[in-house]
Amino acid sequence: MNDIHIDEFYQDCVKTLVQLYNSFPRLTTLYVDDLITNAGTDEYGIPNRRHKACFDAMLWLASEGYIRYQDTIRQDALDQVVLTEKSFLRLSLPTTAPDNLDNKKNDLPPSVARKQATMAWHCRQALNNKGGEAIARAALQFFTE
Repeated sequence: MNDIHIDEFYQDCVKTLVQLYNSFPRLTTLYVDDLITNAGTDEYGIPNRRHKACFDAMLWLASEGYIRYQDTIRQDALDQVVLTEKSFLRLSLPTTAPDNLDNKKNDLPPSVARKQATMAWHCRQALNNKGGEAIARAALQFFTE
């Protein structure tokens, strides 16, 4: 059985973390519609299943101490949201020891090699490749480090 809802959860979490890392340390408003497409509501204004799942993933990240926020905007957004120190450090620090970087990376300037060794870079690459398996691996690595 394919756990599509878990794959969507990983994608929502990685997108949330990357978007907040990109704006760190500024407080920002994070909208569900900025993270996923087709996240609308029905004719009565009730969020669809996918919209609700994305919003709940953001709330889960907050309840587990990965992000902080001041308020919710209906079920559409988190307001004044920022990464916690725990998340910032996990995204910023190298995921591999600098000595273990492959030869291709050793040819890069040190600042570029350092950035490409971070969890944030790996998450961005997974999202850019739009590969579900790469996103799942990035999320699991983030949560287990």
